[in-house]
Amino acid sequence: MSTTPLSWIDRVSEWLGTLCALLMLAMLLLATAVVVLRYGLETGSIALQETVLYLHGALFTLGAGFTLKHNGHVRVDIFYRNWSVRRRAWVDLLGTLLLLLPFMGFIAWQSWRYVMASWAGLEASPEAGGLALVYLQKSLIMAMVATLVLQALAEIAKAVVTLKGGQAA
Repeated sequence: MSTTPLSWIDRVSEWLGTLCALLMLAMLLLATAVVVLRYGLETGSIALQETVLYLHGALFTLGAGFTLKHNGHVRVDIFYRNWSVRRRAWVDLLGTLLLLLPFMGFIAWQSWRYVMASWAGLEASPEAGGLALVYLQKSLIMAMVATLVLQALAEIAKAVVTLKGGQAA
């Protein structure tokens, strides 16, 4: 098994994709429990409801790199799918360098103080009975940036290999 940085990044993205599948199952079961508690037993739990929201946020932020790896992000496929492999590699390379990486830099720059302020106060839910983990939830913004940037670097490497005439993994 290869241990190149590219294969390591791809394995991390795959592992996060598997984790997201498990988180989705947990979210489904917890959301079902919330509904049963509320409508079946006429009771509820703020912590349980917030857990569902936290899991929902984790799915989107932690699954972003996996989605990029599998070309699941939005693009104008009506044109892209009919282009040559080389032209698609150029689009992927330029799109990643000129759009994705600068946008991730912007998100990191804009979010850093927001996340750090939450950590400084160990921010908790304002709801009575809510979770005391808001700072961890907000940290997922930076995790998303990190995983997307790592996968972007892998996608850049794959595009460069393709453009040099090689076979991208």
